[in-house]
Amino acid sequence: MSAKVQFIEGIPVFGEPQESAVTQIKNCMRHKNAYRAALMADHHVGYAVPIGGVIAYYDAISPSGVGFDIACGNKAVRLDVPAEEVRANIGRIMDDIVSQISFGLGRVNKEPVDHPLFDDPAWKLEPVRDLKQMAYEQLGTVGSGNHYVDIFVDEEDRVWVGVHFGSRGLGHRTLTWFLKKTGTKDGMMVDPLVLPLKEELGQLYLQCMHLAGRYAYAGRDWVCEKVAKIIGANIVEEVHNHHNFAWKETIDGVEVWVVRKGATPSYPGQKSFVGGTMGEPAVILEGVAPEKSEKYQNVPLLHYTLFSTVHGAGRVLGRNQAKRTLSRDSMQNWVRRAGVTLRGGDVDESPECYKRLDEVLRHQGKTVRILHTLKPIGVAMAGRGVVDPYKD
Repeated sequence: MSAKVQFIEGIPVFGEPQESAVTQIKNCMRHKNAYRAALMADHHVGYAVPIGGVIAYYDAISPSGVGFDIACGNKAVRLDVPAEEVRANIGRIMDDIVSQISFGLGRVNKEPVDHPLFDDPAWKLEPVRDLKQMAYEQLGTVGSGNHYVDIFVDEEDRVWVGVHFGSRGLGHRTLTWFLKKTGTKDGMMVDPLVLPLKEELGQLYLQCMHLAGRYAYAGRDWVCEKVAKIIGANIVEEVHNHHNFAWKETIDGVEVWVVRKGATPSYPGQKSFVGGTMGEPAVILEGVAPEKSEKYQNVPLLHYTLFSTVHGAGRVLGRNQAKRTLSRDSMQNWVRRAGVTLRGGDVDESPECYKRLDEVLRHQGKTVRILHTLKPIGVAMAGRGVVDPYKD
């Protein structure tokens, strides 16, 4: 078996187990509504619930499991422009991206976006009713941390744009409201907030989560369309997915709410875009059919993943540790050797902070197949010294 998986107290853990993350997922499974859980191969410790964690609940949802950056996700679009044209102009393109799209802490869009989303009646709900103006100003901004706008070429020398970010301040302030409302502690090794969906507060969170999900989709759509215009191209294919969200699904014939935190839905035939690092390839994946999945004790591995896969390479160095131990020269040399034109970024996002994506995918086993390998030629991120307050 190519997959690297072990079962710890009945929980499938893919990849090299990180002790703190395993402790967190075991704690999550102690809740009376928890049904099943799994840790993807890119897992690491998070706020109350580990990144790379997937938990299925009966009639309940976990705001802590969705995380502060509600509906954080990835979108990749393929463009109808020759790769040689983009390569020849990559410096100018990246300069235009960072001048026309807002990156960084608390930034607002220089081109406010009028979107039908802002007519949604959900903005009248108590947790978000004072957040509409902030959300309006931030729609289409990328933020900081590990959020990015990248230009890629695939194995057929076709051009792709990939983006990674979520619901910005809207998501952070929404979860903060629910933590305060319920008196739930915010921290790493604390019990997660879980809300029964038969109760009013659970339904209220569900509505707010879906609003943040629509908001995040709209933001990623706008940024991808903006980059296509900068390049002077049309979008001919797209792959779009949340990886901090909850979905109503049927697992083993049981109707549950599957909460994925830094994990990507991956049902048979479902495509996903998963990033690597600023100096390494990303991939377009597709979930495999059960009969083509690697098996463990005669059961397709994709069942143990709860029809999920990784969302990235997986962090191995914390931000503070990276800033203490890594040099900017080392980061820039790595990126330069990879042939990437970098705008922004800091050592806490250096490739040295992450696992290697190809190894992570091997550990996940034959539950997905790689449709396309995307080599970065341009990367834009928030600049040096910018700290993302939106966590997860």
